[in-house]
Amino acid sequence: MALEQYGERERKVMQLAEEAVERGANRLAEIRSFALRAGFKKIGIAHCAAVTKEAVAAAEFLSKDFEVLIIECKTEQIPKSEFLGEGAAGISCNPLGQAEYLNANGSELNIVMGICMGHDILLTQNAKAPCTTLLVKDRVHRHNPMEGIKQLMEQKQLVG
Repeated sequence: MALEQYGERERKVMQLAEEAVERGANRLAEIRSFALRAGFKKIGIAHCAAVTKEAVAAAEFLSKDFEVLIIECKTEQIPKSEFLGEGAAGISCNPLGQAEYLNANGSELNIVMGICMGHDILLTQNAKAPCTTLLVKDRVHRHNPMEGIKQLMEQKQLVG
């Protein structure tokens, strides 16, 4: 039975998530409600440099109830050439640095905003606190990957 997979911690998260659902509330409001119900005091926001304004707005909204830690992806910049070889130009994101900062500063819940695919995996794998995604990076669809899925579905209807 699937329920056997859920220990006390997992059941608590499921319960809090259910309680945090508010009719007419957006995702950020639900995250706030979840964190309040969980008794969290510190929330971390790990974000892409391209969505700094949005991350700051989210931090301002949450700062009424929590201490908010915010960290940009390019913190402690790493040359891309260190990962991709000599021909690579530019600065790479540092998801492990973001996780380290949030861990060291006691974040109890992390919000991921627009972190590159792959980098988000490393961040969430290395963060001690649970992570939830508020915004995913989708360069083509203005950070709305559902549009890409809808296009695939429309193409399938035309073909199939």
